[in-house]
Order: sequence, then C-alpha cells, then structure tokens
Amino acid sequence: MPRIQFDLAEVGIRVGRKRVARLMRAAGLAGVSRRKFVTTTVRDGGRQAPDLVDRKFVAERQNMLWVADITYIPTWAGFLYLAVVLDVFSRRIVGWSMATTLHTQVVLDALSMALWQRRAKDVIHHSDQGSQYTSIEFGKRCREAGVRPSMGSVGDAYDNAMAESFFATLECELLDRRRFRTQAEARMAVFEFIEGFYNPRRRHSSLGYLSPVEFERQQAEGALDPGAHHPAAVLGTVKVRPGVVAIGGKVGATADLDRPCARPLHKRAGRDEKMLSAEPKDGPRKQPKEDTLPPNPLP
Repeated sequence: MPRIQFDLAEVGIRVGRKRVARLMRAAGLAGVSRRKFVTTTVRDGGRQAPDLVDRKFVAERQNMLWVADITYIPTWAGFLYLAVVLDVFSRRIVGWSMATTLHTQVVLDALSMALWQRRAKDVIHHSDQGSQYTSIEFGKRCREAGVRPSMGSVGDAYDNAMAESFFATLECELLDRRRFRTQAEARMAVFEFIEGFYNPRRRHSSLGYLSPVEFERQQAEGALDPGAHHPAAVLGTVKVRPGVVAIGGKVGATADLDRPCARPLHKRAGRDEKMLSAEPKDGPRKQPKEDTLPPNPLP
C-alpha cells in the first residue's frame, strides 16, 4: 500500500489506493527497492550472552526491548560503519553512531546515546555475536547501566530480524539512491534520514501507519487505538507458516512445511518409462477399432 496515501489523508485529501498507484505510474514515481553483502559480524571468541528474545520481537512498552546491529555505508573514500539501537515497541532509533572502523567504540557510543535519551533501566539489549558486542568493554558498560545483554545464534539473520529490517529500509530508501563522495557527506545524509525522516515521519504498517515519534506521542497521551500496534512484520523462518486453515482444522493453526505431503504419489510415465505403456486415469487404454466400411452388396 503506498504510504503517500496516508500522507494525503493526513492533510485532508481522500483518495483511493489504486488511484494513488495509477497517478504514481503516470508521473514516473515508484517505491524504492535492495545491495551486495559485506561482512560486519566477526567473532573473536569472547563470552556470549544468552538469547533472551528467541525471535519474539514484541514489547508492551517503551524501553523494554532494544535491538542493535552494525551495517556499512559505501563512499568514494571508503566504508563508513553505522551502529544503531532500535526500540522494538515503537521501531524508533534511540541510539546510533558512525565510525570508519569496526572497533568496539562504535557500539558503545550508540548504546550511550540510547541510555542518554531514554534513561532506561533493566532493558534487554539484543544483538548478534559480533566481537564488538562480546567484548569486555561492552559487557562492563551494560552492567554499569543496568542493561541486560542478549545475543542470537551465529550466522542466523532471523535472530536479529528487526534490526536487519531497519537496515533494509535504510538501503532501499537512502543508500541505493545516492552515491557519497566523502564520509562527511554520508554522515550528514544518514543523520537527516534517521532524525529528519525515519523517526518523525516514516510510516510503519505495524504501527497503524504512524511514524515512531507519533506512535509514542499518542501512546503517552492515551489516544492510541488498541488495535494499532501489530506484531513486528519482519523476516521469519519459513518452516512454519501461520494462518493456514487445514481441512478439518482450526483457524489460525500453523502448517509445518517440513511435514510429508498427505497426497499419494503417482508414478509418471515419460520417455524412460515407456510412455505408451502408461494408462490414462479413466482406465485401461482401449485399442482403436479399424475404420472399415461395410461391403456393398452387389445387385
């Protein structure tokens, strides 16, 4: 659904979704859509924290669960690395930091910014098992601030899917559309994207098409529709598919995609199986009768 439809509705212009899509096509406008992979998660044998999230990216209030990760920003002058801390409740970026190297300081700065902005206690900080998050310095900072570290398994993007989802948005809506000559130019663009667009203006379908800032404001004022907050729409495992109604089953039951199919297998005939010997589903093949004419009696 085009998010611009909600922008128009907010200023009093009522228009249908299909009309918005048609006008966008006529004007040559299209939603941005993805980039090549660069490794930013490197283990160094440090101590890992337990997984306190278990892929359940749901929070009932602010500062209950934060997710964090690192990505890279290509520039003509080399890579720039971005570390973020995201509040799962409102999808708001509460802490972020950029650096030219993947040292631990970049994640420490992002965590410090989040703590300074939110004044949170006993919050869960979930990340991957990168060396920056398993370092002694990061663990010490978490203990000092009363933060509970949590880490997913190794090499599984689903265990930190919400942070990966934000990076996918950043790539589609900023990085894939621009090229940065200098790292200073990239820093300014990322700052404007997070603080000028993503937090205050970017609409989320999981928030009832509200921005993170507006969602938090309405929640604080008690004006939020109870049905506006939906579970996070992030990448998940494909082995179990929710919402499938099986024959004789219940609505909302899950379907295990790894289970064997209940449909009986049929042997197919092909060139290696003597196609002429295959029988049709209606029964054995009948031999065609010869097309003969009855003899005419002679007068």
